[in-house]
Amino acid sequence: MSELENTSKKMLTDAELKSLLEAAIFVAEKPLSIARMKEILLADYRLSTKRLSAILNQLKEDYNDRGIELVEVASGYRFQAQAVHNEQLIPLFKEKAPRFSRALLETLSLIAYKQPITRGEIEEIRGVAVSSYIIKTLQERGWVKVIGHKEVPGRPSLYGTNKEFLDYFSLTSLSQLPELMVVTELTNELELSNKLELSNESGLSIEPGPSKESKLVKIPETSVSE
Repeated sequence: MSELENTSKKMLTDAELKSLLEAAIFVAEKPLSIARMKEILLADYRLSTKRLSAILNQLKEDYNDRGIELVEVASGYRFQAQAVHNEQLIPLFKEKAPRFSRALLETLSLIAYKQPITRGEIEEIRGVAVSSYIIKTLQERGWVKVIGHKEVPGRPSLYGTNKEFLDYFSLTSLSQLPELMVVTELTNELELSNKLELSNESGLSIEPGPSKESKLVKIPETSVSE
């Protein structure tokens, strides 16, 4: 960028910038990343990434004692309800919760922790076949995708998670996943999570905790079938 182009850009005070970011994140249909903010929302303003990050951190602090909070997930920033209101908010969501089988949850947990992994490797660990329906369901929910092919006869697909998976569970990266545990323990935690599950559209999600156990936040009841 030339010096002339840089000086021709508009300026925003911190208060104006904070207000604009708050409004943009609030109305955005999906989490809003810093890159997208700069590309679309702030393209006409002279603004560094460092300053933008600092204002976002201030905005986070502004919501510390409010009913909603500003959180950063893999795809960017979004507002969601505070965990303390989880139980009271559940009655607002009357839609029938999706049913997730134990087999689906075990498959998801293995992909999350062992990726990249093939369907055959999942079946070897679980000791039973993985149905095409399970893989299709995980892909349709946007949690799992094909990330390559293993260089062995038949070149089977390698599966991994994507940003939608991280966003759903309020993670910014896979490094925030709880400590690896045996499949049965992890599946039990996922089942517990899904008993309180809400879609991202509701503004409820699962927040990772610092230990093996995840903290459940803002999610309505979902059934788990055996």
